[in-house]
Amino acid sequence: MKTKENNINWFEISVKNLNNAKKFYETIFGIEMNAQNMMGMEHAFFPSDHSSGKVSGALVQSTMHKPSSDGVKIYLNGNPDLANVLDKVEQAGGKLVMPKTKIGDFGHIAFFTDTEGNTIGLHSEN
Repeated sequence: MKTKENNINWFEISVKNLNNAKKFYETIFGIEMNAQNMMGMEHAFFPSDHSSGKVSGALVQSTMHKPSSDGVKIYLNGNPDLANVLDKVEQAGGKLVMPKTKIGDFGHIAFFTDTEGNTIGLHSEN
């Protein structure tokens, strides 16, 4: 059996207001997201290099996408230290749900709620 590089190859974060959500994620991660309408759904893409094999995703606004604090949790990359991201969450309009917490030898995790009501995890090695 061949092992795949990543178990996850794409993620979507449901949003009600793409512009607000895009601004929130650009602010807390210090990134620029490109927006595009695809198949009648508004997307804002996290930066990626599709040839690298690394997981990427998008914010998506459509009738099929409903933000929620329950259900599946994704963990976004907070390296080198997720405190750098967490320090910007409330200023950008989000809410800290669980502070930076050590998870043994696996680093640290935290949870925040974004401007759309989604609870998102963060992970970093430090």
